[in-house]
Amino acid sequence: MSDRLFILFQYLLPQLLVSRLAGKLADCTGANALRVRVIRWFIGRYGVNMSEAEHADPQSYPTFNAFFTRALKPGLRPVVADAEAIASPVDGAISQLGKISDDRVFQAKGQSFGLTDLLGGDTQRAAPFAGGQFATIYLAPRDYHRIHMPVAGTLREMVYVPGKLFSVNPLTARKVPDLFARNERVVAIFDTDYGPMAMVLVGAMIVGSVETRWSGIVAPGNNREVSASDYRHCKEIRYDKGEEMGRFRLGSTVILVFPKDHCQWEASLQEHSVVRMGERFGGWL
Repeated sequence: MSDRLFILFQYLLPQLLVSRLAGKLADCTGANALRVRVIRWFIGRYGVNMSEAEHADPQSYPTFNAFFTRALKPGLRPVVADAEAIASPVDGAISQLGKISDDRVFQAKGQSFGLTDLLGGDTQRAAPFAGGQFATIYLAPRDYHRIHMPVAGTLREMVYVPGKLFSVNPLTARKVPDLFARNERVVAIFDTDYGPMAMVLVGAMIVGSVETRWSGIVAPGNNREVSASDYRHCKEIRYDKGEEMGRFRLGSTVILVFPKDHCQWEASLQEHSVVRMGERFGGWL
């Protein structure tokens, strides 16, 4: 019953309003003593390992979001050097991974969502990824929330897709149909030496915003229509494997999508596998 009430509560809650308010509070620079108490509570509640942080003292963060998007100690997450290897883009846990079949991406037992919907509803944008591979990685509150490139790539297109802001934890993945294709998200399409790659940054309940290096804060946006920006005719925006490409300012989920017969995931990875940014996640075929 408690699970059903949790899901019902999310349907009834004014998701965007709550999330925007949470984002504003997380960026607030006032009330220093209160902010430090909240950060200390968060560390204890979620088991954040501050020994990994570049700045371990909660008082060193001017806002909650600065703490939440904290940097790690230099060199703590070495990036797999093998040129044929795909690196994990984040710290997190595997929600699902596998093959895309008939434009459907597996979400949880009895649940799937459309690849075309996930990428913003454009069939031409989705076509190169038909029959390809996907990996959905969930970032828990305790995790490091900067997002890095799994391979080197040049930005082709960014798509902002407005939507709901359901929680993206395992319970909602099991209970909310089309979860990741319903939630607000930012889709980044990169050209790599091995073909196109899509990185989908999925928003969630109380996610203050999604931020990318090339455009700053992207979501939640005031525009409730799908909007696409083509970067092919701009100054080249290219990132190496392991470079930071974005951040979750109150975190969520990353979905990687690759074309058919281009890559394979590490055989040891499965649902609930814990991954760390930079470690080997898969390889090119």
